[in-house]
Amino acid sequence: METTLIILKPDALQRGLMGRIISRFEDKGLQVVGAKLMTISQELAGRHYESHEGKPFYDGLVSFMTSSPVLVLALRGIDAITISRGMMGATFGSKADPGTIRGDFGVSNSFNLIHGSDSPEAAERELGLFFAEGELQEWTRAIEGWVYDCSGDTPE
Repeated sequence: METTLIILKPDALQRGLMGRIISRFEDKGLQVVGAKLMTISQELAGRHYESHEGKPFYDGLVSFMTSSPVLVLALRGIDAITISRGMMGATFGSKADPGTIRGDFGVSNSFNLIHGSDSPEAAERELGLFFAEGELQEWTRAIEGWVYDCSGDTPE
């Protein structure tokens, strides 16, 4: 099982899309193991996006991410990172395929509704920025055997 960080950005919250986006992940079979509604501080945004520091869009990105509350999620499942990123779609809504979150809800080339970790290493780092130790929940869903084939040694 893999755990990934997802952030529903200020534009997703301001547009009232939280429930519809979370439903997509749950409908797919991913498990919510952490959730936090928060306003990101300048410091936290800077740490989260430190790899982009010095790039032309950095200041605008930090300003945008701190402008309004966000919903931070930890999602768990087999290949959760790859699955989540596929569900998100291309970076900008104008280029994202229909059926993806950005393709269905976005048209902007600036606002893109959602962030998702792009690798296991990034997920571990990002989850540590937004969730303290013990905040992610370990729980077994009653539907687990219907989401994954658990008849063998390893769920698939």
